[in-house]
Amino acid sequence: MSPILEARNIDYRTGGRMLIEGINLSIESGTLTIVIGPNGAGKSTLLRVLCGELPPAHGEVRLNGSSIHAIPTWRLAHSRAVMPQASELGFPFSAFEVAHLGVEGIGRGLSHHDRQRIVLDALEQADVGHLAHRNYQTLSGGERQRVHFARVLAQLNAGRSIETRQVLFLDEPIASLDLKHQLALMNKAQTLSRQGLTIIAVLHDLQLAADTGDTLVLLQAGRLIAQGKADTVLSPDRLSEVFGVSLVPQSLPPSPWKLTLQNNWPGAAQN
Repeated sequence: MSPILEARNIDYRTGGRMLIEGINLSIESGTLTIVIGPNGAGKSTLLRVLCGELPPAHGEVRLNGSSIHAIPTWRLAHSRAVMPQASELGFPFSAFEVAHLGVEGIGRGLSHHDRQRIVLDALEQADVGHLAHRNYQTLSGGERQRVHFARVLAQLNAGRSIETRQVLFLDEPIASLDLKHQLALMNKAQTLSRQGLTIIAVLHDLQLAADTGDTLVLLQAGRLIAQGKADTVLSPDRLSEVFGVSLVPQSLPPSPWKLTLQNNWPGAAQN
């Protein structure tokens, strides 16, 4: 079967500045791909180009075999969902109403009851079912993040009646979450990918990326440095070059390493 998502030599520039350059990617269906890299590497820009939000200056993104910018908007809404870093809402919606935005106009042959069930199920999956009737504006940042996770899950569940090969884009989905919910969200992402959903996420936590991702995509200064399994992408030399950190071997399972700062990192204590 052909890849569900392909990036073919894509560049993106704004204001005369190149943000990503010469990116080639091939994403298989039912995998969890995690994009990593230092600040300013182009991770969020790449995600926005891959999901069709930003048109590349050069090259092409293909989703399910078609140029993503040639896919009708209604079809795209059934094929992929996007959870941005931050989502602002100026209306006093309940958490349920925010999540319900994901199913508006999505799906074929779904009754009002079906849509409500999909939304309630998504809220439970995101561990915010108990907040369904709370005013969204009174929620913490982490709770709001989980409500939006429920929104994109509901969108894809409703869209599955039309498109079964779907992609979920997550831009720093755990940034506002406590440790428990960071692990829970990434474990949920793993489970969904095993069930056939393709997920592309941006993370800063290299350990969590290594523990959960099927494939890691490493960016530096807008260029693709490496793509593959964690044990090949996160080599000591590469991490030292890109992040200024070193790998210290660790024999205890489940993680084969831990990350520590090098002494020559700015601000590190000197011996």
